[in-house]
Amino acid sequence: MEFSGEFELEDVPPEKAWVVLSDPIAVRNSLKGCQYITPMDDDFGFDDYEPEEDVETLPEADPEDVAARAFVESQEYAALMQVGVGSVKPRFETSVTINERDHDDFIMTATGSGTASGSSFSMESGMQIYSLEDSEGSRIEWWTEADISGRIAQLGSRVINPVANKIVGNFFSDIEQQMSDVEETDSGITDRIRGML
Repeated sequence: MEFSGEFELEDVPPEKAWVVLSDPIAVRNSLKGCQYITPMDDDFGFDDYEPEEDVETLPEADPEDVAARAFVESQEYAALMQVGVGSVKPRFETSVTINERDHDDFIMTATGSGTASGSSFSMESGMQIYSLEDSEGSRIEWWTEADISGRIAQLGSRVINPVANKIVGNFFSDIEQQMSDVEETDSGITDRIRGML
């Protein structure tokens, strides 16, 4: 299955969009059903991990904290996702690797896979942020290719696509609000973080 799209942020320049989309906590908070996204190693256990609660994001968070936890190229991350599709609500234990993270061209790509009882998926995804020609804003293009198998796949694209589109739509709407909050209160925060990333 393939999903792609783009959206524009009239008043948020690419640098600020990049900083927010590089923050695993901001991404987690905007992704409905996501309980955590955290770096993982060989000893990581999905059942044992307890995520931190109430972690601040920009503009309230300390810029150094945000820079320190930003996505890292070649790092593998664990993500726990619970998504309702029709009458099925699987809990996907997911691993995602950031394959490319180019902060000069604002490109990030990732691959991942996940399993739940009776279902599994693998995916490739990415995004690129562009400057808008007529304003200080940004255009964000994103894409995902996913192979889904098991109980969820049996529901078919007529059931899966609307759910996926709703999750993506909610995600970017929430991310846009976070970016707008940063824009409204910015006092050099994102420039400081960009220098650290």
